[in-house]
Amino acid sequence: MSLIELKGISRVYGSGPTAVHALRPTDISIEEGTFVAIFGASGSGKSTMLNMLGLLDEPTSGDYLLEGRNVAKLTDTARSQIRCREIGIIFQSFNLFPHFSILENVCMPMRFAGAERKEMKERAAELLARVGLGDRLHHSPSQLSGGQCQRVAIARSLANRPAMILADEPTGNLDVKTGDEILGIFHELVGEGHTVVMVTHNAEYEKEVQRVIELNDGIVVRQ
Repeated sequence: MSLIELKGISRVYGSGPTAVHALRPTDISIEEGTFVAIFGASGSGKSTMLNMLGLLDEPTSGDYLLEGRNVAKLTDTARSQIRCREIGIIFQSFNLFPHFSILENVCMPMRFAGAERKEMKERAAELLARVGLGDRLHHSPSQLSGGQCQRVAIARSLANRPAMILADEPTGNLDVKTGDEILGIFHELVGEGHTVVMVTHNAEYEKEVQRVIELNDGIVVRQ
């Protein structure tokens, strides 16, 4: 079953002769439980596509069917609700709250979803234990390494049990060994039925995924 269907999705910034066609009309279908990599050079449209998938930006044209619902033209509030409950996003720069403990960071999506405090703490502790940080629940992000911060970001992305995980260059700031460990976690998630879509420029990862979507100048050249 298709989790995602993009039909003629495009994103244009500006207008007239200076308009930037960040993503040209695109048709893509992604099945549930698939590990997908989006490849392309800098400026090819990778991040734009990820922003479309994560409802972080609104397409200029086209339809985006998420589990059969057209979510392309929803209000900001409706997009936020779907993103909170159904999409987990992992940023290259982690985007953790520096003055909160990592337990509190992982609780944050559940707080937005209206979960009870006890439930949040138990779920956050469980997720942090899963990524190997069960003994550091009350550490702040500044007390962790880059790889550990990325593990926190992964735990946070799973907080509300989303069907889809989006990762923007999740290993870009990490050493090779730590990057491979992060990929191992993604493989586990796919094995459990999650759909993982990862933006990367690292061609070595092509053999790690089930499907490759390659962009060039806003055009899908391989999928």
